[in-house]
Amino acid sequence: MNLSIEKGKLISVLGKNGIGKSTLLRTLSKVQKPISGAIYFEGKDLKIYTENELSKKLSLVLTERLPESQLTVFELIALGRQPYTNWIDTLSATDIEKVNWAIEQTEISHLKDNRFYELSDGQLQRVLIARALAQDTAVIILDEPTAHLDMHQTINIFSLLKKLVAQTQKTIIISSHEINLALQLSSEIILLTENNLQFGSTAELISKDAFENLFPNNLLKFNKSLQQFVINKT
Repeated sequence: MNLSIEKGKLISVLGKNGIGKSTLLRTLSKVQKPISGAIYFEGKDLKIYTENELSKKLSLVLTERLPESQLTVFELIALGRQPYTNWIDTLSATDIEKVNWAIEQTEISHLKDNRFYELSDGQLQRVLIARALAQDTAVIILDEPTAHLDMHQTINIFSLLKKLVAQTQKTIIISSHEINLALQLSSEIILLTENNLQFGSTAELISKDAFENLFPNNLLKFNKSLQQFVINKT
């Protein structure tokens, strides 16, 4: 695969189960080494970045369960400031300002004093996004952030991410199984299939018939006029 991602875009990574979406995101975030080739971030080979350097450039939101603790929402979001705090993790005025800004951006001011384990899945996902915002990186990568959410919360999270890209000019890369929603709201799509990778806007990929054979034709078909997958009733 060979692609270049620009600043200020909402990028969705799409494809069938097991195709390598999470592997790609883990590789882009240096959680695992590339099988081959190289990744460049702001013109610098990713492998040259130290952990601390990269943590000021890129933040990661995973689907794993958080360890048990008594942390409040504010305290959990404040963990995003760890790359900038001193050895005793004392928050400066700037750190507190960044945390409060992230809380405002994600519209969770009413939750900041709650314990994080008291939150619904949708609320917790907003908190984790706020933690990434507080980290103040140019790129935020999210692996299946809507995996455990209902339709209403899923739409809310996608809408929030689209708003954040527009307002902050950060680059947000998200893997998702919510293909129809991603097609509507993403700036560009990375589409993984067994044989290749295609990259471009929804309109560009539709013009290349990129979605025609993504799923077995007897189950789903792609409707070009609707720009959506629909159940094949024939």
